[in-house]
Amino acid sequence: MTISRFFLAGGVVMIPLMLLSVVAIALIAERLFFWLKTNRQQEQLVQRVFKLYRLDNVYEAMGVIKDNIKLPIARIFLAALNLDAPTPEEFRLALESEAQAEIPTLKRFSTAFETIISVSPLLGLLGTVTGLITSFASLTLGNIGGSETAGVTGGISEALISTATGLVVAIVTLMFANTFRGMYQKELALIQEYGGQLELLYRHQYERGRLTHAATR
Repeated sequence: MTISRFFLAGGVVMIPLMLLSVVAIALIAERLFFWLKTNRQQEQLVQRVFKLYRLDNVYEAMGVIKDNIKLPIARIFLAALNLDAPTPEEFRLALESEAQAEIPTLKRFSTAFETIISVSPLLGLLGTVTGLITSFASLTLGNIGGSETAGVTGGISEALISTATGLVVAIVTLMFANTFRGMYQKELALIQEYGGQLELLYRHQYERGRLTHAATR
């Protein structure tokens, strides 16, 4: 059976199911690109920034961050490092506030995925109902196995194909949505870890500056 015949055999609900599948593929591709890019570049950026910061090359570290501003961790670091001589508490609050602001970016399209996962099986079930209605409407008492056989089998095909398509769309989308959810949880843990490390480095620098200032008085 060709794709076009398969599509036609599934009935009218195949139209929204195909639209949902196209949307799901587009969203999955965007999220895959986002997470692959983030995971590949983030570790190198963080280690380079920490190395420069330990050497007191703060401005050079900020330049490296600005060159990678599309990464969430870069925007979080920059929000704190842009402050003018903050206290350690202010520095920590800036990191936490920007981390919260990045959550919508990290969870992007999660609602859309949940909607596709929920709606696709329901559309498949609707196709099952319409297919069975078509089958029963084709039956006439005393003509079982006669000329209405084609209508009965067509209705059953519509019921089975639409149900299977709805389940496939939902299952595939669910697998990727759970994968992205795991990446999101991992990223939150990394943001907390890297933010804590940067805060410690700033505290050491802040205390060293206070001691130096006190010694010169």
